[in-house]
Amino acid sequence: MPSLTEQLVTLIRAKPISDEDRESAARFLLDTVANALGGRNTEPGRMLRAWFARQGADAGRQAFLIGGLAHILEMDDLHRRSVTHPGCVVVPAALALALRERCSGPAVLDAVLRGYEAVARIGMAVGPAHYRIWHSTATCGPFGAAMAAADLLGLDDSRTVHALGNAGTQASGLWQFIETGAMSKHLHAGRAAEAGVTAAELAALGFTGSPAILEGAKGLFAGACPDADPSAVMRDPEAPWQLHATSIKPWPCCRHTHPAIDAAIELHGRLGGAKPRAIEVATYRAALEVCDRPAPDSEYGAKFSLQHCAAIALTDGRIGFGSFDEGARDRLAALSKRVSLRAAEPFISAYPKSWGAEITLEMEDGSELIATRAACKGDPDRPLGDTELIAKAELLLAHGGIEGAQAQRITDGLLALSRDATSTVASMLESEIWASLR
Repeated sequence: MPSLTEQLVTLIRAKPISDEDRESAARFLLDTVANALGGRNTEPGRMLRAWFARQGADAGRQAFLIGGLAHILEMDDLHRRSVTHPGCVVVPAALALALRERCSGPAVLDAVLRGYEAVARIGMAVGPAHYRIWHSTATCGPFGAAMAAADLLGLDDSRTVHALGNAGTQASGLWQFIETGAMSKHLHAGRAAEAGVTAAELAALGFTGSPAILEGAKGLFAGACPDADPSAVMRDPEAPWQLHATSIKPWPCCRHTHPAIDAAIELHGRLGGAKPRAIEVATYRAALEVCDRPAPDSEYGAKFSLQHCAAIALTDGRIGFGSFDEGARDRLAALSKRVSLRAAEPFISAYPKSWGAEITLEMEDGSELIATRAACKGDPDRPLGDTELIAKAELLLAHGGIEGAQAQRITDGLLALSRDATSTVASMLESEIWASLR
């Protein structure tokens, strides 16, 4: 019987791709590129660029740089059911090879669709216990990067299976970094993208990998997934591309905080300047496991603090890049201490299909104000419109120092890739994007 990896490659290669699918892929391509360019002038971004400047500019290292940068600002996309960020690993691999191989726009978009499918399907199979220790984007991401890279390198099914096998054996990335706000999370995305490119390039030369890297007795599921669901890899083969089930984030912080932020922004408009005596956030358990930080002492920690995010959204009615710095943390410290968290239904049972939250404000007069979100803004069932997506991209590009005509050329060029079968990504990468990333 074919291995799970062999079955997955067959499933992905058999799925039809429509013009609408490519148009959606172009939106996610733009989102990831904007995130990478937005992250370039941050402290970790400058470090990554300084490191890259000392390296040879091969496709793997280019993918590493783009992936690392794209994951810095916490605004990159997220696939809910797998709890992975596909864009920051798949898109960098596709772009790095598109630059070298002079690929057409539709070819790149097809590779992105197939890469997202691999990340999401494997991510849905690793099980919730995996996510408590392992950063799923880092462990499942190499499979998606390898799938996209194999596509652009023209690998047949057999060599693509080898690519995924060797991508999987490089899977790693632990959550321990979050205790101190260390920069390892960006390393996770970069390495996952690079691992996929390297695995596919080696497979093109005949370098073999295990076809049973997922379900084998010493494979990923056995080693790191105590409650794995292997059947999820091949479940619902006729479903739409998993890219369509991926969310685009509107705020620069952990996605687990977003339903609470959305509810808090609504309540801000209803408070009329009054101050709540107590604030309760009810949500699902994974959000508490990752984002229960009553007194974050760093910008990164604040992005992973439900208490801080709820407090600042209630107070300011918006979330931006300045919402997590030292001044914002000091300003909201007292209110953050009034925020209590609890896991509650229906959010527990709905997760990970839906990521929801409810905020209850207890006012000084004893009355309550409540706002509930069953899903996050930017989810497939609450998507960002084209105007919002472009506004987000422009915000990210401006954060990276790219505005005006150059920003418009990048935005328009990437969104047009699905409509021009003769276009190449390479010229845009060289003149507009890659020159700014280095």
